[in-house]
Parts: sequence; C-alpha cells; structure tokens
Amino acid sequence: MGIQDVIEGKKQWRAHLARVKALPPDYQIVYKEMQKYLFKVGPVDLLEGNLLSGIVDFFAESAATGRGVLEVIGEDVAAFCDELIKDSPTYADRYQESLKDKGGH
Repeated sequence: MGIQDVIEGKKQWRAHLARVKALPPDYQIVYKEMQKYLFKVGPVDLLEGNLLSGIVDFFAESAATGRGVLEVIGEDVAAFCDELIKDSPTYADRYQESLKDKGGH
C-alpha cells in the first residue's frame, strides 16, 4: 500500500464520517454503537467491504421515511449486526481455525 492509497483511504473515511454526521441524532448514536460492535467482533473485510457505507445508506433511506432507528433495526443492536455479518468470516473464526490447525479443540 502506497502513500496515495493511504491518502485516498483517509479521504474516503472522512467523507463516510460526514455522511454519518448528516443522519438524525438517534441514527448517529446507533451507527456508532454498531461500528464499535463490528470493530470488536471483527469481520475480516470490514474496512475493505461496503458494510459500513451500506449501513449509512440504509439509515439515510430509513430516516427519510421519518421512522426511528429502533423501529427499523429493532431493540437488539448486536443481534442486528450479527445478522448482517452471519456469512462473513471474522477474526474470531480465524483464531478458532488456527487452534484447530495446531491440534487444539
């Protein structure tokens, strides 16, 4: 990864954050909680993929209808996130695989 890639990545991240800040306050709060959760759970392709920007798109469309964020995703934010990444490999999955490869259980 060259310096241009780093600069472009930062520009894209700043643009993404600006889109988050344009959401209504309840959506911003839930987005930030989802982001923290997803960074902790660790889908392997989180930063390379479109998951975070897709969430912002979904939230922007939902907010435009006048619905509250919890009406859209439900009360359990973690369960909603888990459903989003259910078919994505996580760092926890990789760790479990490495234990199996080493003869662990």
